[in-house]
Amino acid sequence: MKSIEGAGQGTGAMADPSAEVLAEAAAMFGLLASPPRLHIVWALAQGESDVSGLAERVGGALPAISQHLSKLKLAGLVRSRREGRRVVYFVDDPDTVAVMRTLVVQLAARDAHAAPPRLRRLGG
Repeated sequence: MKSIEGAGQGTGAMADPSAEVLAEAAAMFGLLASPPRLHIVWALAQGESDVSGLAERVGGALPAISQHLSKLKLAGLVRSRREGRRVVYFVDDPDTVAVMRTLVVQLAARDAHAAPPRLRRLGG
């Protein structure tokens, strides 16, 4: 199978990704489908933080934030390091963050110029 980047050069078409790539993408989207996890990754994309700082910023309880961080670490999106007794978290997958940032910024821009949600549902 041709690589995705090199497929269909000149025609604008791209080859279909492999089943493995699609499964990995679906898993990543599934992981980020949780608003608190998405918020955590967004916050860490702005700069590293500890669990307390994330809980304050995201608005969650420490145990819940820790659980979300564990899942994000397992997926390879986030890493941590010790600074004394404090554990600091940071983004470890800048490509995924770029995709997330693009989507969130697009949606925020669209939302800023759109009709109120109630009117959008009614077609107004």
